[in-house]
Amino acid sequence: TDERFDFRYIFYPSKAKLYTLHKRNNKTMYNMSFIDKIISSFFEKPIDKRLKHDIFKLSGNVSGNVTGSVSDEENSSMTIKDIAEYCGVSVSTVSRALNNHPDVSKAVRARVMEAVKELHFVPNNTARDLVKVNPDAVGLIIRGVGNLFFAELLPHIEATVSRAGYTPVLHQIRSGDDELRAAASLARSKKLAGIIFLGGRYDYSEYEVMSLEVPFVCCSYTNGFGELDDEMFSSVSVDDEAEAYKAVKYLLDRGHRKIAVLLDKRGDRSVSELRYRGYQRALGEAGIEEDEALVLSAGSYDPEDAYRTLTSAIKAGAQFTALFVICDSMAIAAMKALHQCGRRVPDDCSVIAIDGIGLSSYTVPTLTTLIQPKKELGETSVRVLLDMIDSQKPGSHITLQTSVREGGSVAEI
Repeated sequence: TDERFDFRYIFYPSKAKLYTLHKRNNKTMYNMSFIDKIISSFFEKPIDKRLKHDIFKLSGNVSGNVTGSVSDEENSSMTIKDIAEYCGVSVSTVSRALNNHPDVSKAVRARVMEAVKELHFVPNNTARDLVKVNPDAVGLIIRGVGNLFFAELLPHIEATVSRAGYTPVLHQIRSGDDELRAAASLARSKKLAGIIFLGGRYDYSEYEVMSLEVPFVCCSYTNGFGELDDEMFSSVSVDDEAEAYKAVKYLLDRGHRKIAVLLDKRGDRSVSELRYRGYQRALGEAGIEEDEALVLSAGSYDPEDAYRTLTSAIKAGAQFTALFVICDSMAIAAMKALHQCGRRVPDDCSVIAIDGIGLSSYTVPTLTTLIQPKKELGETSVRVLLDMIDSQKPGSHITLQTSVREGGSVAEI
């Protein structure tokens, strides 16, 4: 009976509650943090902010008398990520829309700006939601402790970052760890301007990378099995399938037909699967049927596993004149296994690999391998990242070529 109050029910399946909202000037004034608590009370689990704001909006449309009186607390907690979730686009798209970047369509920019208005987002340098980046810090996430290829690639990245006036911040994780989570934590704690990943998964989703609110580059790999829009990230790498095809074709051109492959495992949605596909394609084009007994899966990139797997295959009677190994470190172990099983390289078995790590030049005989251009990989990755940081350019994807190092581990037959 008191016109100062407006009573309304908010329903959720099997639950109903009555709340009193203070009225002033014939309009209901609400505090969004308070409404947030009301809505959350109906859910067993936390709900995302977009759904909450849709409920706020629906409430206003139904009653016709609701206006937003947003508290400082709610205003300050709104982030660019919330705007992205609300619009159904990426964080980088919102950022580019707010900065009038030309690669954002008019429709998307209009949707973002409407969300900014509806959600009371303040896109300026005084809003507490904006990350205060350290303008001279670039994160380097190295996935794989003891990875010899990354150990040789890293100095080129560090030197290029330093020459550009930035400070490299290194963080190494194990091969099974989550590089995105590690990067998000490092970016927050160190206030990074951008990130370069040395190694990582090939199947990122847009949802997973939303935690990264800084530009990033995948160095030495791509997102070939993932669902990311190409503009959301950058990559600099070789084409793993094409290079594996080139390595096997090198053996085929020298008369080999019984060619085994030593890999991590098939179907890993990563470099092992891509290089295995190159092996398959080369055999298929040569009219050679794949022999399951010659597909040797070590289950990891560990040289010890490679050694054990090849030794077991030889003792089980596997017959082949050549061996394609997906990386140099496994190939070094494979050459020892061949030697200890009484097979001479290259007289009894030719061996070829990919990567071109320095250690493989010291095998006897010298390993024939496809060398990845480590210096170019590192320098290009830094240049691409700085373009994203300084010029807010969208993601770019650069494919480099390997070169064959003619060692002594391959013979013609």
